[in-house]
Amino acid sequence: MSAGSVLVLAGPTGVGKSALAIQVAQQVGAEIVSADSRQVYRGLDIGTATPTPEAQQGVPHHLLDELDPTQPVTAGWFARRAAEAIAEIQGRGHPVLVVGGSTLYVHALVAGLADLPSLDSALAAELSQIAEHPEGRQALYDELRRADPEAAATLDPSKSQRLVRLVGLVRQTGAPVSTRWREAASAPAPTRLVVLDRPRPALYQAIDARVDDMLEGGLLEEARAVLRRWPDAQGVLEATIGYRELLPVLRGERDLDDARRLIQRNSRRYAKRQLTWYRRYPQAEWVQADAVRAEDLIPADG
Repeated sequence: MSAGSVLVLAGPTGVGKSALAIQVAQQVGAEIVSADSRQVYRGLDIGTATPTPEAQQGVPHHLLDELDPTQPVTAGWFARRAAEAIAEIQGRGHPVLVVGGSTLYVHALVAGLADLPSLDSALAAELSQIAEHPEGRQALYDELRRADPEAAATLDPSKSQRLVRLVGLVRQTGAPVSTRWREAASAPAPTRLVVLDRPRPALYQAIDARVDDMLEGGLLEEARAVLRRWPDAQGVLEATIGYRELLPVLRGERDLDDARRLIQRNSRRYAKRQLTWYRRYPQAEWVQADAVRAEDLIPADG
């Protein structure tokens, strides 16, 4: 890896990106930039599998724990912060390794972001009101699937803020948002995209096991602590798999075992959407997590 290029290690949740990235970074002296839309929040460590200081093993990480979970975050915000971090790292003469599964964050680095217009405020208010109810969110998601299946395939229908924006833009412009994504501005740096994968049964087994580990490691207590420290973090938790399923448990409305099954199911579905998204990149190098070694990702010239 040269100091002037960026290796993006992407893949579905639970596939093993973080551990492999740290091994690569240690071998080439790289610094890691997280491309995870939830690891950017303070306090959401267990549920987002944020690498602990011990797990980071001395490798500098960027864009972890930067914001309180009451602050909105967008792909545009990430693109700006990632560009700043990449420039700083390269200025020190170190290689850059971007790691994450947030699809639009990865897209911002691989292809750049589209210059999307602002959403009309009246339309945004109308759609937001609809999205307040589960049946309304599902109706908006169904509308998006009909109008722009490529955009819908990247979206968790429970994430009402992004759902409202995508449906609103389709209505407002009369065109699929995915078309504008393909017309995006230049990416901030030359990138090499590697997608880590596993056979589907093995991936789903790993996801289920990781959810078990998170719950045994204190995920429920973490969710309670976040709400105690940031009472206004409810919206972020409701939009985040692993936390939204536990909110009814905290209110005494759901059994923990039911929440466990929901987290596992929703995590598997999210992984499937991520894999669908990454298949859009013809330049992506797909590697199997069980077979790849850190040195396999390092060019012969280092």
